[in-house]
Amino acid sequence: MTFSKQDDPLTYKIIGCCQAVHRGLGPGFEEVIYQRALALELQAAGLDFAREAWITVHYRNMEAGKKRVDFVVSDCLVELKARDKLEPVHFVQTLSYVKASGCRVGLLVNFGGKSLEVERVVGRGGED
Repeated sequence: MTFSKQDDPLTYKIIGCCQAVHRGLGPGFEEVIYQRALALELQAAGLDFAREAWITVHYRNMEAGKKRVDFVVSDCLVELKARDKLEPVHFVQTLSYVKASGCRVGLLVNFGGKSLEVERVVGRGGED
């Protein structure tokens, strides 16, 4: 993934926090450990965020249910995984969450591999 701080300062900063967590912990832990560590990094970076935030899913303009997502940081949804590699279903899932949340952009982050894996998912009004 290559885009600059000028392209999107918020996601650039969040990805930096994710990189710090991956450097510090490496692969092999459960997702919740990465979630807790990322919360500490986001806080240290001075970012306002909601952890395990609930989003409302609508169908035909009616509430169909609620879904909990890992993080919402301003207008960016962050979904974490701790797997060997990301699968297409994870991207589709994250895109659905981004659209349901109304966020501008989402980050799908996988801490489970040897290298950190990040996919940027555009919701409303964003460009990739």
